[in-house]
Amino acid sequence: MPRSLPLLLFALLAAGAPPVRGAGLQVNLIDGKGAPVEDAVVSLVPLDAAPLAVTSAPPPEIVQQGEQFTPFVTAVQAGSTVVFPNRDKVLHHVYSLSKPKKFELPLYSPGQAERIVFDQPGLVTLGCNIHDWMLAYLVVVPTPYFAKTGSPGSVALTAPPGRYRLEIWHPRLAALLTSELSLGEGGVTPLDFTLQLKPDRRIRRAPGAKATGY
Repeated sequence: MPRSLPLLLFALLAAGAPPVRGAGLQVNLIDGKGAPVEDAVVSLVPLDAAPLAVTSAPPPEIVQQGEQFTPFVTAVQAGSTVVFPNRDKVLHHVYSLSKPKKFELPLYSPGQAERIVFDQPGLVTLGCNIHDWMLAYLVVVPTPYFAKTGSPGSVALTAPPGRYRLEIWHPRLAALLTSELSLGEGGVTPLDFTLQLKPDRRIRRAPGAKATGY
């Protein structure tokens, strides 16, 4: 059956933080054990100007393969199209009950590749109504200045000079982290953060597990 997750709460990361000067940011994230944090979405939301429109780049894919969603976390700007290819040999029932975008792809056959536009910012939690362990997140941000951390746990962001709200999201954070900062002309400014992450509760399937479902 569909599962609903509680809405993320907003929390202040650094109240009264001093302005940051630079043409860009190098944001480095580690957890409480000092390990780099992967799958974190870092974004800069303009406070003094409207963000740029969505570009015409090829739409990202969230693939169903091996009875899993890949990638686990995807970030897009509001107004973007996302493709959902089924590259499994079984049917899926992709859905979301999240407020920014409620949708269903029922009895979704192998070889299908539906496109969906996500025009409202927020967190979209994805599931499969046939395979309960399948889980993924789509973070829809209201800005073109964003990136997702890989295994090194860092991202580089560039944006025009001005005031911004820095946002950091991760599926194991208790709340979205935010802080206001200013970017001016200049080089890249490094910012280091330690994130207190909750335990990973994902259901893990054994390697080579036999396909199930329809």
